[in-house]
Order: sequence, then C-alpha cells, then structure tokens
Amino acid sequence: MSGLAILIPIALGMGVFGLAMFFWAMRDGQFEDLDGAAHRILIDDEDESEESAK
Repeated sequence: MSGLAILIPIALGMGVFGLAMFFWAMRDGQFEDLDGAAHRILIDDEDESEESAK
C-alpha cells in the first residue's frame, strides 16, 4: 500500500508534466507545418551537395 502512495503522485506528476510540455510545444509553434518536413525529404539536394564538395 505504501508503494502506491508513492507511485500514484509520481505518475500524476509525470502526466501533468507531459501535458504542460505538449501545451508549451503547441504555443511555441512546433506543430505549425506538419507537411513541410514530409515534403522536404523528397527535395533533391544534389546541386547543393556538389557545390559544397568543391
């Protein structure tokens, strides 16, 4: 029983911390451009890599 008295507040604290970090990321704009990263992986960077190799 004493183990639950320790583990339940820790679990609730971790949940509140995770929720706070999620709202911080939303406010900071981390989820503004979800499609941008998906499209960036398809862009061909051969021209840039050739210029940097010179």
